[in-house]
Amino acid sequence: MRDIDRKIIGEAQSWLGTPYRHQGARKQIGCDCLGLIRGVWAQVYETEPEVPKPYSQDWAEQALDEPMLIAARKYCGAELPIQDLHKGCLVLFRWQAGSAIKHAGILSESNKFIHAYERISVTQSSLVPSWQRRIAAVFEFPSI
Repeated sequence: MRDIDRKIIGEAQSWLGTPYRHQGARKQIGCDCLGLIRGVWAQVYETEPEVPKPYSQDWAEQALDEPMLIAARKYCGAELPIQDLHKGCLVLFRWQAGSAIKHAGILSESNKFIHAYERISVTQSSLVPSWQRRIAAVFEFPSI
C-alpha cells in the first residue's frame, strides 16, 4: 500500500462519527460525502481544494453534467479501472443510470468504505453488491 493511501485512510477514520450535514466539511461538526473528501484532502495535502458552489440535496437529479467526476479528474487524474479498486481509493457512486454521480467514499479495507451517510454520520460500510453495482468511477489520490 502506498504511503498516501495510509494517510488518506487514517484521516478518513478520524472523521468517523462526524454528524451528517448537507454542504458541511468540518470534522466532528458536520459534513456530507463531498465535505468528507474535501476535509480529508485539506488535512492530508495541507491545502483546501476548491469550495463548491452551493448545491441542493437533489442537485444530481437536475445536473446536466458530472461535477463530481470533473472535480475528481481535475484533482486525482485519470480514472482507474473499477477492478483495480484498492484501499485508499476515492470511490464515486451513481444512484441510477442517466443521473449524475452523487456519492463519494474512500475504500478503507478490501470490502469496506468510509462515507458520510445521509441522516446518519460518517461511517464505515461494507461494500456489498448493492453498493458495488453503483460504483461509477475509481481514482487514486495523488502522491504528495
